[in-house]
Amino acid sequence: MTRVDFLLHESAVGYAIFKVVHQQDTVGLHLKEVQKAGQDLAKFGKMVQLVNFAPWRNAADALENINLISEGILSDYLKSNLELNLPQSKKSKIVLGVADKNLAGSIKAAFPGVECETGDTSEVVADLLRGVRLHASKLLKGLQEGDVERAQLGLGHAYSRGKVKFNVHKNDNHIIRAIATLDNLDKGINLFSQKVREWYGWHFPELYSIASDNLTYARLALFIGDKSGLSDDKLHEIAALVNDDEEKAQEIIAKAKISMGRELSDVDMSNISTFAGKVVKLAEYRRTLYSYLVDKMSTVAPNLAALIGEVVAARLIQKAGSLTNLAKYPASTLQILGAEKALFRALKTKGNTPKFGLIYHSTFIGRASQKDKGRISRYLANKCSIASRIDNFAEQPSKKFGDALKQQVEDRLEFYATGKKPTKNVDAMDKAMADILADGQSMAIDTEMIDAPLPANAATPKKEKKSKDKKEKKDKEGKKEKKRKHSDVNGAVEPEAADGEKKKKKKKKHADE
Repeated sequence: MTRVDFLLHESAVGYAIFKVVHQQDTVGLHLKEVQKAGQDLAKFGKMVQLVNFAPWRNAADALENINLISEGILSDYLKSNLELNLPQSKKSKIVLGVADKNLAGSIKAAFPGVECETGDTSEVVADLLRGVRLHASKLLKGLQEGDVERAQLGLGHAYSRGKVKFNVHKNDNHIIRAIATLDNLDKGINLFSQKVREWYGWHFPELYSIASDNLTYARLALFIGDKSGLSDDKLHEIAALVNDDEEKAQEIIAKAKISMGRELSDVDMSNISTFAGKVVKLAEYRRTLYSYLVDKMSTVAPNLAALIGEVVAARLIQKAGSLTNLAKYPASTLQILGAEKALFRALKTKGNTPKFGLIYHSTFIGRASQKDKGRISRYLANKCSIASRIDNFAEQPSKKFGDALKQQVEDRLEFYATGKKPTKNVDAMDKAMADILADGQSMAIDTEMIDAPLPANAATPKKEKKSKDKKEKKDKEGKKEKKRKHSDVNGAVEPEAADGEKKKKKKKKHADE
């Protein structure tokens, strides 16, 4: 069992370092008496001793240190406290109990003479830290009753606000929620429109074949109401509802006069009109939500939206979870994103794997021939992967690269159809970068990441080394050729000498016999 010397307790009020005076063994921790002793302050107070308590200077300092702890980074404030309060021993390492394993790794890296144990690696450390958290308000000096709880509440709210405010996926979340709501609205509108057709069809069944669009049918049902009140005076209003088609409007009026539908009471007609009005409002909100999604995609992922459309791009982001996750995916994963069931079914049955997933809804795959659908899906997935990475890491949103990538896919489709040579990717990207610079936008290049140029005299040693290597190779080849010639010259003599030696041996054998 590892002996624990000190404990580090990071809380909402500050850092505290405890010295372990007495610790139970691992077997004894499972006894009920030992567990009850950990809950008793009088008994637990004899097991640990407070060495130092370093409270936060202010609320901002507390939030900064807690953020560093959550990321497993050793702050300067904590490092100075550990240096002042932990003894330095050259003979043996000091064992420090820490709650967070990432923070434990940072402490071990900064202090070679300290060995860190966490609750995952030692049950003793977990039990001692549990007792410290339970009795922290009594063990820490200078605190009043309720100080720890108030500090935890305030720091918890500040930490949560900071995480939500600086979330890197905050713009992606709006796109994910919008496309999910859009899909649900489409299902709901289709279902409710069908119910309106069924319900109003009892009164005016001829309208079903005239108005094929669900939204147009709901608007007509809401406007007409009772068919007996429909006359030629309403021709222009009905024509406005059917895209200014006066012939269709005249047909609706004529059918209403000879309709075979049954009469409805005022209460029934009122409910049908209310239901049709709700469907129309849902359809109008769906149109507004689609406009919002288009605007959001032009800000968050303009190149991906320009390449495959706003809806398909939003579905790819939704399936990946965020634009960052989509940018991390290779093109092969993006190609079959959304077809996971078909992929695993094919792997299980040893059949053909799917060629495309969500990108099938783009117009490019539908325009390709049947034999070229797989090829164009791979090419399109490659371009989508490039566009998502540009959108994720670009400083300023621009769809120049998306337009260039879209033109490349168009050229590739033409190449499959006619054999015309497409544009190279290097030329297309150079043209897109030139267009961006011509518009006055900057590429936001990180100059610190650019490799420094080599000095002028750095190229000469390489040339000298290359010349030396060439000379050594030539010398080795010359030696090999000399050996080969020597073997060719002696090749005709050696067999005769060998035959003579064999004959002499045979003569000796016969003489011995």
